[in-house]
Amino acid sequence: MEAVAEGLWSLAEQHEQRREIREAVKCLEAICQSPVSFLPIVEIKTRLRLAALLLKHSHNVNHAKSHLERSQLLLKSIPSCFELKCRAYSLLSQCYHLVGAIPSQKQMLNKGLELAAVSGEGFAGKLWSCNFNSQLANALIIEGDYHGSVSALQQGLAIAAEMFYPELQMFFATSILHVHVIQWDSTSLVEESVNGCNLIWESIEPDKKQQCLGLLFYHELLQLFYLLRICDYKTAAQHIDKLDAVMKSDLQRMQHIRDLTNELEALNQTLSRPDLNYKDRSALSEKQTNLEEQLSNYRGETSTGKETLEPAYFGNVKRAWTEKLELAPPPIDGEWLPRSAVYALVDLMVVVFSRPKGLFKDCQKRIESGIQIIEEVVLQHSAIWMAGVYLMLLMQFLENKVAIELTRSEFVEAQEALVQMRSWFIRFPTILQACESIMEILRGQYAHSAGCYDDAAFHFLEASKLTQSKSLQAMSHIYAAVSFICIGDAESSSKAVALIGPVFDVIDSFIGVREKTTALYTYGFLLVRQQNFQEARIRLASGLQITHTYLGNLQLVSQYLTVLGNLALALHDTGQAREILRSALTLAKKLNDVPTQNWVLSNMTALYQQTGERGSEMENTAYQSRKAEDLQQRLNAARSKGHHDELIARVKLQVHQLSEHEMKRAMAGPSNTIDLDIPESIGLAAPSPMPSSARLMDVDIGRLGKRRL
Repeated sequence: MEAVAEGLWSLAEQHEQRREIREAVKCLEAICQSPVSFLPIVEIKTRLRLAALLLKHSHNVNHAKSHLERSQLLLKSIPSCFELKCRAYSLLSQCYHLVGAIPSQKQMLNKGLELAAVSGEGFAGKLWSCNFNSQLANALIIEGDYHGSVSALQQGLAIAAEMFYPELQMFFATSILHVHVIQWDSTSLVEESVNGCNLIWESIEPDKKQQCLGLLFYHELLQLFYLLRICDYKTAAQHIDKLDAVMKSDLQRMQHIRDLTNELEALNQTLSRPDLNYKDRSALSEKQTNLEEQLSNYRGETSTGKETLEPAYFGNVKRAWTEKLELAPPPIDGEWLPRSAVYALVDLMVVVFSRPKGLFKDCQKRIESGIQIIEEVVLQHSAIWMAGVYLMLLMQFLENKVAIELTRSEFVEAQEALVQMRSWFIRFPTILQACESIMEILRGQYAHSAGCYDDAAFHFLEASKLTQSKSLQAMSHIYAAVSFICIGDAESSSKAVALIGPVFDVIDSFIGVREKTTALYTYGFLLVRQQNFQEARIRLASGLQITHTYLGNLQLVSQYLTVLGNLALALHDTGQAREILRSALTLAKKLNDVPTQNWVLSNMTALYQQTGERGSEMENTAYQSRKAEDLQQRLNAARSKGHHDELIARVKLQVHQLSEHEMKRAMAGPSNTIDLDIPESIGLAAPSPMPSSARLMDVDIGRLGKRRL
């Protein structure tokens, strides 16, 4: 009977290689359902293979779980079989994970850890301990137990160090950094984790680093999130360049592999012809061997090794090896994100870094590239958690597109992108829950651009109610304060004071300087309106210096300069006002920021009136009139669209909730990914309900400047 089982196993493997999953399952089920009994060890191995097959190629989690539970019962009567017992624990853990049964998952993993600890299996036992600690850390993250998660990862790191296995050490060190980036208890703790990762990475031999592409992306992207969060853009630029170069190199390598694969498939077709003569067959066979060796070299050792039974994709339709970026060796054999999602994320990082600098052409190319990558993924054929990863990336691209188009005064395009975001949010409200506050901020940005300041303030304040992030709440209040300042009456000014005052009191408690620069701008703007010119000059000069030194946000710089130019006029310092306003206009033109251009031009008209330059005044007034007409045409085009009123209306988005089963799976997510609310929760699953954390790049102060003071 063992020979029969071996034959059916072999046949199932052949069917799986040909993607004939139904036939492969039937072969294995034939053993389990046979009226003639097989040895228990044969049935155990068969059920484990069946479970792995179902988890890799289907969403039939309950069926897989039944096979695993039966295997466990059989394994209880067998004193040895350490490897099979560990596989059963690991696979069952992932089944429980997929159905959201986190307590059962933790119980299963703890049993696995106990077995590995007393097994005396040496290297293999340590590897399985690493596997269980990795899964346990992710389960604890879902429950919001960040301390417990770090503890489990530190256990894995210690075991990897005992094994003198730097690649595995790097996996755990980077995972610890990941948790610290999510939680961010203190900047010094995150910095310490970053330095620890760097030390381990440098200890890995160069040739082995080349085989750790998944770890390289994981490490570099997490470092980038850290650097952007603390506003170290100079160092971040180096990491972005490195990521971009690695991605482009990998794209070329993957294209070469596809070409070789196609050539090999065509050659195999030719070799299958029965009428092929000996000489030709011999030559083609030699070429076949050569192509296979080339493919093996290009794919690397980790891609050509024997595949384990581990369902490394947590229930998602199994991706081809070309999509897989491994983070650790079997039996951990996991990944952070599939290759296409990492590519999209690199494109997103380039956009986030380039947008404040006004490099809009580069941004548009990357946005198109990223969205194209995401659109190629068949979301409805993916597990909910993986669909969530791509959806969050898509929303990030669209968010940046809205910000760019508003900056460029392309209000119709901004409206269209915002409508797309709204459509996706309404369709997937649970998965995209973290985007709701950002949606309201963007509605406020759009309304402010259209001159609807009351509506803008409403949406900003709504956004602050929809997030638990102190940073995002502060930014929402700052934006609302600017809208109230632009309304201009006494009551609105009082509201602005009430909003900006509390933010300013705690401004040094925020990480980085984004909140501080926007708060200083808004407070300075308010002081100018209140004619407190000396205090305004101090606040604005300080904010401008910080913005220029750390952020390099051209639009915010141009708006700072405009307010400072207006302030200089109020103080009758026409020489300084002229210099400042010219710089502001230059930046506004570079960004095609028509409202800010109009704002600067109105101040320059006042300048020429003060200096008595009648000719320059008339020329400037005519130019300002053309710009005002251009702006009005752009706004009229946006207002004529059917979605304009819906976007600025003071109505909350109406959504359709997912079914209870879908929500459970969406919240459980994978062990490594669910929410891409960058940077605080990139990858690791967040507790339910998911907090909308601080963004990688907050929406710029952007359109938040009125055309004239």
